[in-house]
Amino acid sequence: MIRILVAEDEERIARFIEKGLRAAGYAPTVVSDGVTAVDYASSGQYDLLLLDVGLPRLDGFTVLSVLRRDHLSIPVIFLTARDSAADTVAGLEGGADDYMAKPFGFDELLARIRLRLRPSDITDALAGNTMRYGSLELNLHTHTLRVGDKTVELSAREFALVEMFLHHPGQILSRQQLLSQVWGYDFDGTSNVVDVYVRQLRQKIGAERIVTARGAGYRLATS
Repeated sequence: MIRILVAEDEERIARFIEKGLRAAGYAPTVVSDGVTAVDYASSGQYDLLLLDVGLPRLDGFTVLSVLRRDHLSIPVIFLTARDSAADTVAGLEGGADDYMAKPFGFDELLARIRLRLRPSDITDALAGNTMRYGSLELNLHTHTLRVGDKTVELSAREFALVEMFLHHPGQILSRQQLLSQVWGYDFDGTSNVVDVYVRQLRQKIGAERIVTARGAGYRLATS
């Protein structure tokens, strides 16, 4: 599971971010001061850092400076009420990957997180009508999927499901997320349509490629 470190000292905002990240399938850890943020971010256990500027003990700019001085490449997105052009430039030139001013829309935050986490071996539609992850290659024009040297034909719904997984490789996607994005309706706890289609996909691409996270959902694996 993708682990995100949240450095935020306002408890209300921290709880809001933590709850939203868990619902989106991430594993968040919240810290409330800059010294702890440096310690946790330096551990190598986190995939991304959401960093407030106005932290106690060490402010966000100093946290970022320490991380980059130590050659730690963890992606950093600033979340701050300080939205002046000078602060934005200082953050980005200091080595941040993105800068979002509070208040912010959570959907936009998730989109920016996904952008920073997206593996370099994924090619999306704007770069040649294909998406790749490991030995999977989805052609967005012909709606076909190559698994190694084998071509797999997909139904429209199977195609949409594979595309959803490829947009979030390695991330656990809940049944609610898959229903909302692929089928376009709110979660119905009695529906097993996601499980049925996942089972069909496993038969076509290999059971080991779609991993079940018990009680949480499914994630796409590279093997």
